[in-house]
Amino acid sequence: MQRITPHQPQPLFDTAATRRIEAAAAAGLPPHSLMQRAGRATARLALALAPHARQVWMACGGGNNGGDGLEAAMLLHRAGHAVTVTWLGTPGSLPADARESWQRALDAGVHFAAEPPPLGAQDLCVDALLGIGLTAQPRPHTPDPRLLAWLDHMQQSPAATLCVDLPSGLIADTGQWAPGFEALAAMPRGPRHTLSLLTLKPGLFTGHGRDAAGSVWHDDLGVDSSAGQPTAWLSGAPALARRPHASHKGSHGDVAVIGGQGLAASGMGMTGAAILAANAALHAGAGRVLLALLDDGASAALPAWPELMLRRVQALQLAQGAVVCGCGGGQTVAAVLPDVLRQASRLVLDADALNAIALDPNLQALLKQRGQQADRATILTPHPLEAARLLGGTAAAVQADRLAAAQALAERFQCTVLLKGSGSIIAAPGRAPHINPTGNALLATGGTGDVLAGLAGARLAAAHSSDAAAAFDAAAQACWQHGAVADACPAGQALTAGRLAQSLTPGSA
Repeated sequence: MQRITPHQPQPLFDTAATRRIEAAAAAGLPPHSLMQRAGRATARLALALAPHARQVWMACGGGNNGGDGLEAAMLLHRAGHAVTVTWLGTPGSLPADARESWQRALDAGVHFAAEPPPLGAQDLCVDALLGIGLTAQPRPHTPDPRLLAWLDHMQQSPAATLCVDLPSGLIADTGQWAPGFEALAAMPRGPRHTLSLLTLKPGLFTGHGRDAAGSVWHDDLGVDSSAGQPTAWLSGAPALARRPHASHKGSHGDVAVIGGQGLAASGMGMTGAAILAANAALHAGAGRVLLALLDDGASAALPAWPELMLRRVQALQLAQGAVVCGCGGGQTVAAVLPDVLRQASRLVLDADALNAIALDPNLQALLKQRGQQADRATILTPHPLEAARLLGGTAAAVQADRLAAAQALAERFQCTVLLKGSGSIIAAPGRAPHINPTGNALLATGGTGDVLAGLAGARLAAAHSSDAAAAFDAAAQACWQHGAVADACPAGQALTAGRLAQSLTPGSA
């Protein structure tokens, strides 16, 4: 068993892949073996999480997830711990393995009750109600009222909750709540933990998954899943960049930032977005940062950053270094996009550049043409609404399956996509997407996305390569560091975008 941290990469398997691995393992083991192992793992972690619990409440469903819980309840009871089981099952409808665990719990004298016991902060709830089978399709019948009542009781309880395999109601493949379980999106009162059994599931790390799961643990139950094909990967910490003493500013690449529409164009100034992106690239170690603002009058705001080199867009050599285009670009950025899309060898497209492309079929065609050229590296950094505009759908549809949306966008434009949000997705054609494990709600403030774009530009410039692999690696590295800086922010302090940019380093964190 291991606790999952942001530092080590981990393979992730969706429901179909997990079922294949489970079936192959079960075929080579005596009956009931996997459920016994799952019960032992659950009991062991329960004791580690709440060693002084006066009461353990095991909420068990009527399927195999409930069987895992019943097996754990039997083991905890035999070890002398006070256990109360509330159970939704009936003996006649149980799968064979779950029925055996139910019988073992009965024979051991485990206490079954109709209602949860009183719980204090030192006690433990165990959610073994539902497994990995839920989907976004409406259920043919409404959930059992007891199920929803017990889940609500866990939400309101001061005791910690340990979810067996998956938080009940969460869709394993997407990290969204299944129909009928949306109320569980409210933040729980007590601590949350999830023990993912056999495989790690993508939904634990994106969408609502991170809030629902809390700290995630994994026990492979003694089954080697390496023969299976991962659905996705949880990103690990990028390797620290080594900067030789005998280097110079040209060794670390140029970043040109194009954006920052001024007040004159529409009465809404957005120069700050481009300046934030440029500052991010600067602090992330770019050798030179060139700033091409889309309003000449905006340069009056720059004396505080003399390191940024002002340029007109027409004076930029787009084929050199990396170009970050779109941050605060407003409507003005559309006019410069054709040249940027044709000439830039390494390109990060953000914000208003993405909106302009979504509105213009000609710009979409140019972006697709870039994807067909081996010497053009492109990263798109949309938030869900920008991704929806590019896909011709809705933000709700993007959020409903973030992995699929990011992959669809990557395939459409043949480039790397960094879909922002809780558990940001990095996708590219022909490879399993990555889910970023770092970051928190401190990033939910204006300008942090511009910082991410500038950081991605710096990583792409430092790669000195213009192929698809360089784009994917730059996006993954930037996303990880961006979130890691937020995770390192002292408790109780706000994290402004400016502070975020100035906290970046040339290394990974």
